[in-house]
Amino acid sequence: MSRQTKAGFKKEFLAFFRTNTFLTIALVMIGLAVLTPLLISGMGLFMDSMSDLYEEMGTDVSGMTEALGESTSIGVQSAIETVSGVGLIVMLITLNKFAGGEQKKRSVIIPRSAGLRCFAYIFPKFIIYPLAALVLSIGAAFASWLVSIPLFADNNLYADNVLLAGVLLGVTLMLYVCFHLALGTATGKAGMSSAVCITVSFLLPGILSQVIDGNMYNPFTLEYLIGPVLRSDPRMGTILQDVLITIGFALGIMIITFLVALFAQNAKKIDNSGDEIDL
Repeated sequence: MSRQTKAGFKKEFLAFFRTNTFLTIALVMIGLAVLTPLLISGMGLFMDSMSDLYEEMGTDVSGMTEALGESTSIGVQSAIETVSGVGLIVMLITLNKFAGGEQKKRSVIIPRSAGLRCFAYIFPKFIIYPLAALVLSIGAAFASWLVSIPLFADNNLYADNVLLAGVLLGVTLMLYVCFHLALGTATGKAGMSSAVCITVSFLLPGILSQVIDGNMYNPFTLEYLIGPVLRSDPRMGTILQDVLITIGFALGIMIITFLVALFAQNAKKIDNSGDEIDL
């Protein structure tokens, strides 16, 4: 690894942690993972305490209250779905300054003029931030599981289930983080990039799930596999193999986004002939 690449890793790592960006994302994701099972369990207890009132209104809520407090898989799946929505939005927005935001402030112009290679600028971003998304996703999945165990009647999950569900969540977030990094660094417009990626994350999975029969082998609908994974034993059957193949496709797309971002940076020209220095 060259000195420039090492310096790039150090710069991104220190910026990620010293600006409290990592802490912000971690608190949001872990907080959502912990609060969601508590809210679901509390809703079940509230409806159970109001069962007499519901009966007077002619509504039987016993089945719903039993379902809300039945198994830990309900709490974990709900927590992961919340993190994949709200957590993704927070992550993409907070990563704006690393996904081309420094270009807007022109802080990258002098290093580029002094010989900073595009690979040393782009490569550390596509390692540090996607891996952070994966680690935090797995941590959020296990946090929701640990909170759900005393809240729900049936602990029907294995650690393998939770780990695989966390990996699916992490790969989903990694995919959109890579899109954000590629689009943001290529255009220098991080705000626009995060808005596009957030919109795509809400619309694309639903559209593809309707167009394509089944969600297996579709990297953009990985989040829809979390429920089946939590309800099965990944140590048996073929679901683990199929899920790993789908994850492999997603990793392939991430590599392509990195190559696109690198190509876009190499295609940029620096014009020093005017009063201002532009990328």
